[in-house]
Amino acid sequence: MAGARKVMIVGNGPVADNAAALIDAADLVIRFNGSRNFGVAGRRTDVVALCNTGRPAAAMLADPAWRDSDAVRGASEIWSVRHPEKFAELGVALAASHPELDDFCDDYTQEFAAFATAKGKGYRVISPAVHEAVDAALAEHQAEAYVVPSSGMVVVAAVLSDMAHANDNVVLAGFSHVGWDGHPFAAEKRLIESYIKAGRLTRLLPVSASSLSPGA
Repeated sequence: MAGARKVMIVGNGPVADNAAALIDAADLVIRFNGSRNFGVAGRRTDVVALCNTGRPAAAMLADPAWRDSDAVRGASEIWSVRHPEKFAELGVALAASHPELDDFCDDYTQEFAAFATAKGKGYRVISPAVHEAVDAALAEHQAEAYVVPSSGMVVVAAVLSDMAHANDNVVLAGFSHVGWDGHPFAAEKRLIESYIKAGRLTRLLPVSASSLSPGA
């Protein structure tokens, strides 16, 4: 579509050796947390979307290497994927079902907001409605028991539900759909593939960064 922008949502998984130039050529690049594949997966960063609760959040805030990283310094916006009200509610249930996750819902939203303000960056907390819509969509794809959707899945849903991106070409790179067993990665992969089949997403294939494929 004429005038459409290219939005790259870059997970921390592997990408093709020559994917960096395609990612950097996008109009908007969203990365996650520590941006572990920064460099190999390009350098342009407009948004860093992060987990703002629990140990990962505390570790990022306390780590000068994260705070001063190229990805964070280059980003114009910080997004927190976990809404405090949603995770306060979740924490009550997890206290009974997963007592080992006693600090999982510890909230650092305000600390990240202060960091973003101090660095002159925009700050957004993704709506709990997005999280709840992801839960509903995952249920339709036979999600196994899980704690929360992954940050990547929440951000994909946030972008796809935002009318500001209605005409944009949204492309995924570095989404391997593996990781912590508290995320429903198998169901998330099925959900992502349904979005690809419907033409709502494309995927930058690791096997060939010279083309954008409607499937994987």
